[in-house]
Amino acid sequence: MSMTKIHPLAELYECDETAWLEAMAQLSAEHRFAEMDHVHLTEYLADMAKRDRRETYSRLVVLLTHLLKWEHQVQQRGSSWLGTIVEQRRELRQLVESKTLRLHAETVMADAYEDARKQAAAETSLPKSTFASRCPWNLDDVLADEDA
Repeated sequence: MSMTKIHPLAELYECDETAWLEAMAQLSAEHRFAEMDHVHLTEYLADMAKRDRRETYSRLVVLLTHLLKWEHQVQQRGSSWLGTIVEQRRELRQLVESKTLRLHAETVMADAYEDARKQAAAETSLPKSTFASRCPWNLDDVLADEDA
């Protein structure tokens, strides 16, 4: 019967991800690449990229939803909606400083807008057809610093 020894870093990854990250950073800084937990590092980095793409998409949907509500329910405008628009613009601008995430945002804009139309319709009780079938803004328009 053969026993497979679990690498100490793999154990650390399972029980304390932050400590594992610190250990991996230390090994990298010391150029001790052969000692690194490559299996989990590969998984972790791929997961980080997916997380960043999900966050970009999610923030884009929230921002587009609020812009639609702002545009179509003038009488309902309030500081809460404006606060959300300002916050989402700020967060998205930071995310899209990465060229990869900017390209991702531009690529998924139409899908994000469709999800925003559905969300805006649900939140306003307006028919989805109230909102333009195609996104009326480009990414730069959406990120522009203005009063909604």
